[in-house]
Amino acid sequence: MNIFVKSTVILFCSIMYMGCTANVQMAPRPQETPYSRPTLRHQDLKVLQLMMTPDPVREGQRVSFQVTVANYSQNSAKANLFIQDRDEVVTQVEEAWLRPGENRVVFPPTPYRFFRNEYCFTVGVDIEKTRRTIDVAREFCASRTQQGWTMMSPRVGPLFVEDLDFSPDPAVAGREFQFKAQLRNDGRPLRADVRIMDGDQVVSRLNDVFLQRGVSSLAFPPTRYPFQRVEHCFMVVVDVERTPYRVDAKRPFCAKIKGWTLNPPPQRP
Repeated sequence: MNIFVKSTVILFCSIMYMGCTANVQMAPRPQETPYSRPTLRHQDLKVLQLMMTPDPVREGQRVSFQVTVANYSQNSAKANLFIQDRDEVVTQVEEAWLRPGENRVVFPPTPYRFFRNEYCFTVGVDIEKTRRTIDVAREFCASRTQQGWTMMSPRVGPLFVEDLDFSPDPAVAGREFQFKAQLRNDGRPLRADVRIMDGDQVVSRLNDVFLQRGVSSLAFPPTRYPFQRVEHCFMVVVDVERTPYRVDAKRPFCAKIKGWTLNPPPQRP
């Protein structure tokens, strides 16, 4: 009898345990809040610097680019970066890791062919299959020079015209006269072409002039430039690596029809 009772009790407990277990397994799980991953937005990025190696690069050379991108968000993400010349992709990097702060990304070398006088590059980003151009701190352009294409801006000036006159003064319409200029260079010494301009007309020019730091005296070739208007106002333009720089002056240098002289008018007492 005791054995029968004991067996009944064990069977009853087993049934109850299985029922409790089933209830636990069948109980619904509490609803989980979906995890939202922080994302990087296109407007969080800005290109601070773009450089190329070698610089200058000659026609036919392979060139690699290096870009510094600022990430102004608090989020890190992987993104595809690409450099474009107009609508053409020059080179690209896949899955670049962009952390908060400044990020330096080096692109693989490319045999991209240079043939125009100037190239202005843009940097784009592909975030979650959406491609956009990144905002830039300034334009990043490569210009043709005698040594090749370069992105390094020449350090020019400041330049200042101390004086500009011609000889003889007053000039006679239809006869030769010669410009002379006192040009002050407050920057580094450089070689440049110097032009005397009347509006968009070249009056006289000097090629491959060495402008030392300080004041240089320049004598231009004689010219028979015609005086055809009531007034002609001349300015000095300096070309460095085919880039023109207008030079400031302490006063206008204008010759009027009465006498054709660059001497300033006498001051009234």
